[in-house]
Amino acid sequence: MSTSIGDTGPLLILAIAGPVTYFLARNMFGHDSREPPLAPASIPLVSHVIGLSRSSFDYHVELSKQINAPIFTMPLPGQKMYVVTQPELIQLAQKQHRTLAFPPIEAKFATTVVGLSPEAQAILARNVNGDDGDHGLSMETYAAMRAALHPGPALDDMNRAMLVEIGKALDLLLQPAATGEKTTCRRLGLHAWLQDKLTVATTRAVYGPQNPFDDKQVADAFWEFEGGLMSILVGFLPSITARKPVAARTKVAQAFERYYKVGGVEQASAYAKNRYQVEVNNKFPLRDTALSSVGGTIALLVNTVPALFWVLLHLYQYPGLLQEIRDEVDACIDANSTGTALKIIDMVLLKEKCPLLLSAYQEVLRYRTIGASVREVMEDTHLGPYLLKKGAMLQMPSRVIHTDTTLWGDTDFRPRRFLAEEKEKKSRPRDVCFRAFGGGKTLCPGRHFATNEILAVVALFVARFDMKPVDGGEWKFPTTANTNVAAAVMGPDYDVEVEIATREGCQGDRWAVRLEASDKTFAIVTEDVVGEEN
Repeated sequence: MSTSIGDTGPLLILAIAGPVTYFLARNMFGHDSREPPLAPASIPLVSHVIGLSRSSFDYHVELSKQINAPIFTMPLPGQKMYVVTQPELIQLAQKQHRTLAFPPIEAKFATTVVGLSPEAQAILARNVNGDDGDHGLSMETYAAMRAALHPGPALDDMNRAMLVEIGKALDLLLQPAATGEKTTCRRLGLHAWLQDKLTVATTRAVYGPQNPFDDKQVADAFWEFEGGLMSILVGFLPSITARKPVAARTKVAQAFERYYKVGGVEQASAYAKNRYQVEVNNKFPLRDTALSSVGGTIALLVNTVPALFWVLLHLYQYPGLLQEIRDEVDACIDANSTGTALKIIDMVLLKEKCPLLLSAYQEVLRYRTIGASVREVMEDTHLGPYLLKKGAMLQMPSRVIHTDTTLWGDTDFRPRRFLAEEKEKKSRPRDVCFRAFGGGKTLCPGRHFATNEILAVVALFVARFDMKPVDGGEWKFPTTANTNVAAAVMGPDYDVEVEIATREGCQGDRWAVRLEASDKTFAIVTEDVVGEEN
């Protein structure tokens, strides 16, 4: 059942009515002249709530154009929000990661979203921001994740496991399970197919041979939970108002609890082992470890699926671009497999010889990313000339930066935008303006795994298959107004039905991807080039 503005109206009224009088007075008369300027609002506080409900991730873009300031204040019921609109201030904010902190926000979000017990909340709250050193669940989890996801043997092992599963899925793409026989073409919903296959491939790579998501009912329950995140976040008594997503979350958590009890994590990736061991060391209750794993899976899947979906759609939309990228990928086929039935794509060569593929991928992320880096102001702090008050939130929406024409010129989709020659011609801004994975201390540690997964799938897909809309006409991209609250990449409001066939000249070929140990990475953010995380 779809939800209209009318359905949510009573909830918004209940959420606003109580505190509105107090906070209206406080924000109208308590705004310090040293703080960032106030965003325009026809009805203080309420205008911004309405604007966010109507325009979602584009609302900050609209406000930034109206106020034309590097940072502005957006008061909300019960919360003052500062919104940064220029990369220079973002760089300053990232350097002040103790006073402008992310871990406390993540802890609160996790507590609400996965429903941690009071005991677990108390454990998570200990030294959550690292003020007393690198100990405690929060700080140790960050370190464990970075170690497992940094380019090296552990990440290579996880990528290899993922590639095996992706290869199986693509091999069966033109062999529907209903018949078991090869077909010349197949019609399917692209997003649904990608979600199903990436869920299996990613979770098997992470959780190993006893992967809880091998049970289709568990996988389906995860996506039902993910689809109801907003109702869990804003609902009063979510066990009642968000009954279905909470029940789905419980189902996935119970599967994880069984997984840990039988020792499934012993055969998992270094990433899963590291996270689990940190929680054991900090005496996290097993039930809460299972719930935490449900939340951790959000980070593994929620943005990878739509990112891959958009990359494929954008590439197949332009036949000339598709052919150029196919030429790049064809050049990465192992010479020893040329002329044989088994074609092997070398991932090391893919990283060296596919600049247009990488540029198109980055441009899709610039064009489709909607994530926002969020910080809590831990004490009165100056950001450049502006005073930020303790208790407020600082938000740095990537879409504001990515759609700023003063930085990028035109902001239409241009797949060559990130080629080296474009940077030399100064036709794009500094690398720090690309914010698809955040930046600084909270730069997404999983960006290498996600990028390897997406580009490997794209390389295999374009090398093997032709794809067109089922009606044979022009590509029509879905709207994105209902994108999930936890997503950093736009999600489609509806699926795109496509017809897939074997690429001309590839009939009878078998395909594989080889990933040998290498220090080469897809350099996609500034930190990958300079090796720094401020």
